[in-house]
Amino acid sequence: MNIQKALHRVYNQLVVSNVNINVPCSYFVRQNHDKADLNEHRAKVMGRGLPVKKPLPGVKSIVLVASGKGGVGKTTTAVNLACAMKVIEPDKEIGLLDADVFGPSVPLMMNISGEPMLNDDNLIEPLLNYGVKCMSMGLLVAGENAVVWRGLMVMQALERLTRHVAWGPLDCLIVDTPPGTGDTHLSLAQNLPIDGAIVVTTPQSAALQVTKRGVNMFEKLKVPIVGLVENMSHAICHRCGTKNYVFGTETKKTADQLNLEIIQSFEVDQDMSECINSGKPAIYALPDSIHAEKYRHLANRVFKYIAKKDTERVKATK
Repeated sequence: MNIQKALHRVYNQLVVSNVNINVPCSYFVRQNHDKADLNEHRAKVMGRGLPVKKPLPGVKSIVLVASGKGGVGKTTTAVNLACAMKVIEPDKEIGLLDADVFGPSVPLMMNISGEPMLNDDNLIEPLLNYGVKCMSMGLLVAGENAVVWRGLMVMQALERLTRHVAWGPLDCLIVDTPPGTGDTHLSLAQNLPIDGAIVVTTPQSAALQVTKRGVNMFEKLKVPIVGLVENMSHAICHRCGTKNYVFGTETKKTADQLNLEIIQSFEVDQDMSECINSGKPAIYALPDSIHAEKYRHLANRVFKYIAKKDTERVKATK
């Protein structure tokens, strides 16, 4: 069957009588819809399809920790940041959400395990350790079982980890997101009022290239970026104290290109690996170390950022 007969059959079934099937479809669309019409149509469709952002009950601020590429120390940053925020401001309530459904690492790094309980409101009670409220898919999946789900199931799981958890009261929820620029980031940004995102990278060209994509994603989603955190910046020789830039020094150049600030930079340290394996964050295991000091500075930076956002919101309502 040729294209003309096929079009004729379709149009007859739709009872469309004012279509000239001898005119190419592309010409018909251009003839009846100019660019302004198409843009207006897209805006209506997008506006109708996007969910309304609703805050999490009892949660004042939400900060994402993200990375374009995996293996750059994103979860290490999220865990130590959350703990450092609790250390420097003990009266503040801090939460940590592991939104990496397929590769949850927060239970290991925070030394938490066991199935969470439901409260009287049928909400999941987050587990508490080091004064930080934690929730992760790793707590809901038995043992070393793999999560093999399609996108829709992942989104449903993310909904449960956010809105079906008794988070409140919280001054700040730190969200450890998976690597890349996928459904999780899109869902979080479209459903929750995100105050800002911290983008974690390493100096390798491959990591920095993907970091640019991550920054671009947040710009499109209208999520403000707090700044860049650079891990594995350099290694220090234990004999002479010389800094060895094993992976290069391109992070500053990339930050300048993106018009972003490197808000903290961490060197390679074997003790950090031991902290991860033992489930005791460096802020507690090595309180006098340079890493712990830098995490405290990073936490202070985030608190100041949140305070500024709060001030801006108050001014906007006046």
